[in-house]
Formats: sequence, structure tokens, C-alpha cells
Amino acid sequence: MAGADPLRRCVGCRQLFPRSQLWRLVRQYDTHQVLLDQGMGRSAYLCRRLECLRAARRKHQMSRALKAAVPDSLWQLLEQQLLRDSEAQSPPETSAPGASALDKT
Repeated sequence: MAGADPLRRCVGCRQLFPRSQLWRLVRQYDTHQVLLDQGMGRSAYLCRRLECLRAARRKHQMSRALKAAVPDSLWQLLEQQLLRDSEAQSPPETSAPGASALDKT
């Protein structure tokens, strides 16, 4: 059991996930700023799905959990990361079977 990844609940969908699969948003103790996975303070977790991100933003679930306003720039950063990750995971476009990249003449 040693080294098991603790479970945390996503604020958006309310499902349990291993902590390593979630984003951690933190309201810093001293400055009350909301940051992505930095520092000590009140924290809440969000899974890495676009539906959860948009639902949590629309329903103000993250702001309620952190008891602080989440800046728009942080929401935009998270959405950009999701879109970038989804592009990286999608398979590259391939041409017809048997066609070569050198046959473009």
C-alpha cells in the first residue's frame, strides 16, 4: 500500500480520481490569490476534461470551493492546456494506404 496515490474529488463532476490525474487549484494562505498547483492554502481539484472545466466555471463551483474568485486568465490557461493535450493525443493524419510522402510529384 505504500506509495498509493491518494484519491481526490473533482469539483466539476464530483467523481473520485487519483490525485496525479487532477489539477490542483490553490488559494494561497497569505495573498488569497488563486494559482495552479502552487503553495500552501485552501485547495480544490478539477479533472482534465473540457466538460468539467466548463461546468465548474459556469456554475462557479471552483470559486465556491476555494472561497475566492478564480481569475479568467487561469480558466483560459487550463482550457488551452486541455486543447493542447487533446491535439497531442489525437492520431496524426495519414494518407491513403500505400501512398508515400515522396509521391507528391
